[in-house]
Parts: sequence; C-alpha cells; structure tokens
Amino acid sequence: MARTLAVLMDPIATINTKKDTTFAMLLEAQRRGWQLRYCTQGDLAIRDGAAWARLAPLSVRDNPDDWFSLDAAEWTPLGSVDAIFARKDPPFDAQFLYDTLVLDLAQAAGALLVNDPRGLRDANEKLFTQLFPQCCAPTLIARDRQELRRFVAEHGQVVLKPLDGMGGRGIFRSHHNDPNLNSILETLTLNGRCFALAQKYLPEIVAGDKRILLIDGEPVPYALARIPQGDDFRGNLAAGGRGEGQPLSERDRWIAAQVGPELKRRGMIFVGLDVIGDWLTEINVTSPTCIRELDAQFGLNIAGSLFDCIESKLA
Repeated sequence: MARTLAVLMDPIATINTKKDTTFAMLLEAQRRGWQLRYCTQGDLAIRDGAAWARLAPLSVRDNPDDWFSLDAAEWTPLGSVDAIFARKDPPFDAQFLYDTLVLDLAQAAGALLVNDPRGLRDANEKLFTQLFPQCCAPTLIARDRQELRRFVAEHGQVVLKPLDGMGGRGIFRSHHNDPNLNSILETLTLNGRCFALAQKYLPEIVAGDKRILLIDGEPVPYALARIPQGDDFRGNLAAGGRGEGQPLSERDRWIAAQVGPELKRRGMIFVGLDVIGDWLTEINVTSPTCIRELDAQFGLNIAGSLFDCIESKLA
C-alpha cells in the first residue's frame, strides 16, 4: 500500500520551484510512489481531542510554468497519514505555536513528524545555538539596551538581529560609534520589551554564510556558501546573496558533530546549520532550504537521502 505524506506549508502557488526545498521533497516523495496531501495553516483543526486537517490530494511536476495540481480537499484525521512535513516559513508566531500543538496530537496518533513539534517549539533558530557555546562567536541576547550597547562597545563591529526573522530581514551591522545605534536597539527591542541578539561581526562573511544540511543528525557532505553581493553585508539568498557550493571543512564537520546528536535526540530530522567562518550562527529547524541549489551543483539527491531516512524509521 502506498504511503501518504501530508505537507503543511505556505501557499504552493507562490513558491519559486527552482529554489524551493519543500518542492524538492514533494518531487522525491511522488517519485517513490507516496500519495501527497497538501494543507496550509487555515486547514488545521482539533476535533474531540484528535488532530484533523482539510487535506487536498496533490501532484507535482518539475515545470516552472505548471508545477502542481490539487484535487478537492477533504477533512481527514492527521493520525491516519504516514508522515507530516511541517514546512511553514518563519516567523514562529503564536499561530504556528498552536499548529505545533495540533501536530503533537497527530504524532501521538501515529504520524511521523518532520520535524518533531516539541523540537520546533524548543529550538528557536537564534537562541538554540547557545546550547553549543563552544561553536559560537561572542553573543549577547538581551532586552536591556544599555547591556546591548556595552556589548557593542566591547566588540566594536557587531551584527544585531531579532529572534523571529528569516531571510536576512531586520538584520543590522553596526559599531560603537554608529549614530544610529540607539535607534536600531529601540527598534529591535521595541523599547526594551523584546529580546534582540547581538553577535560579534565576523569578517569571514565575505566568503559566505554556509548552510550545512543535517539529516537525522548527519551532515550532507557539501555546504552552500551564501556570498554577499555589492555593498550588502548579508549573504542570505533572499537578500540577494549568491549561492556557491563547497565541500565541508574539518571545522564544519566538527560543528555538525557537536550539534547533530542533540538534534537527533529531539527528533529534528531535517535541519540547516548556518556557519560563518569557523562559527555557528543559527540552527534552522522550521523550513531549512538549499536542497535545490546543492543538488544542481553537485548532482546530489538530498531529498532522496531524507526519504531513505524517513522510510527506514517507518519500517
């Protein structure tokens, strides 16, 4: 009997198929004979203590002009599917928190979650790095603007960012003589009400912000270095960075070995580490990307390795 995969994602009609990692996963699942079911946040529900979703049968094609078809959606108990991909893009807001509680019920009913809902709640993509301080550059996470200014004065050049962003949005490079520093800190902390992250600026960013993909704690042997372009210091592809694949360095592998076992223990099957130079900067657990780019550059099938793992767990 064919296995069934349900995917919770942002609207499929809006994706860029050339770059979309969720799409690569769907293509691989369909190639293996899985039945695909599609839903967005508005399709989730809890009925008498059980997780349900309005699931639409989905078929996909690697055609940038015509990449999907949907049939009529039906309300379905989520525990009846074999696996569920929770692939909504950040920010991780209150509504996504509630989604993970629905997915908890689906997991309890027998579905395999990628990634584990509790892990999604616990592993904030900026904060979770601090479980591995040996891997990280000097970092401060605080609401207090005076303490953040002290950190900037100590380290000179810094990067400042919110805890709930993605794609390079809301990230600032600043320094202790920056006349805009007070305004930046007021904006990021909402005048002391929200945490902001300050990190020592790493000049190695000019060589790229490396994305290292982990499958069940084990790294894919190549990383995608997102290299800043022009006068923008951000390497994020969404911010205009250029992706260049490269083999993992010994330091990259060491970082993966530090982080991977804990991610595996928490049921985080597909994760993206961000590394600048020798330092871990983020751990992406909600919807890490870069499969399509690495597959194209190195002739890989990363989604195939992921489904080998998933099918092994289901067996």
